[in-house]
Amino acid sequence: MAFRLEDNQFEVVISKTRVTLTCPPPVASGSNIKWKKDREKPKDGNLEYVIEEYESPKDDGDYTCMSQAGSARLHLKAKVCRNCEELDVLTVAGIIIADFLITLGVLILVYYFSKNRKGRVGGSTGVHPKGQKMVRPPPVPNPDYEPIRKGQRDLYAGLQSRGF
Repeated sequence: MAFRLEDNQFEVVISKTRVTLTCPPPVASGSNIKWKKDREKPKDGNLEYVIEEYESPKDDGDYTCMSQAGSARLHLKAKVCRNCEELDVLTVAGIIIADFLITLGVLILVYYFSKNRKGRVGGSTGVHPKGQKMVRPPPVPNPDYEPIRKGQRDLYAGLQSRGF
């Protein structure tokens, strides 16, 4: 994984527990490059500063790249992983495309089988057979609640309307 910062153009590469810092071009154009961490004494080095076993609290801090052309400083706080696997872009794209195709296949199968099940009639599952639907008359109402018909007003004449 590589990061490039816009202002100083440092390049930081993280691979498992190895962190590589690359001095920015304006400073790297000079000779006699030295690297310094926080307030430690500068160490002679080259264009790259490599930390083989990066440990978060111990190795976090300010790293300065110095040469006769100038100096540049970078504050580094990285997270590393011993058991991580690095994947290239093609592998990730392949995984995503394969997942998409498998999902699409499952959707097509579900659609196909659900489409075929609509026309089937089960034995005693309560599914009505195809064809003309039978129209049933409404159920016979309770005789206590018969509707008022002409000429039968005497049945309900004793009821008084209430005024609310």
